[in-house]
Amino acid sequence: MSLVTVILDVNGEQREVSIRSSETLLNVLRGKLGLTGAKPGCLNGDCGACTVNIDGWPMKSCLMLGVEAANKQITTIEGLKNAPIQQAFIESFAFQCGYCTPGFIMNCHSLIQKHPNATDQVIQEWLESNICRCTGYQEIEMAVKSVLEMKGSSE
Repeated sequence: MSLVTVILDVNGEQREVSIRSSETLLNVLRGKLGLTGAKPGCLNGDCGACTVNIDGWPMKSCLMLGVEAANKQITTIEGLKNAPIQQAFIESFAFQCGYCTPGFIMNCHSLIQKHPNATDQVIQEWLESNICRCTGYQEIEMAVKSVLEMKGSSE
């Protein structure tokens, strides 16, 4: 088994890791770096439980190779330090079992950053990339809207 050494910028830290060139970013984060917030779900990009942010955009880490993440800024749920969307999820009861929650939070965090004036349609389109089987999406949508309204009123 041939390994390559890459330096990954994860949550603002440079992390050197030796990985197989075929290893997914999800496996690198969980198995090599101990960051277990991104969850394995479908492992084919359908569910979004493994969503992390790459250079500010949501990315399903089961679809990206670890070597592809070199020279990119990777943010995991562990790297969000009291982001408003985290508190909004709590206040809006936007989770039940919690398995999909980190992926949803990362997706919603990117949505808020990229579309500070998101319409209902934009919010719904972004939420379609993640699946939750326990709760409706109404609470998640409410959480996103509450952060957007808070940002809008503070500007």
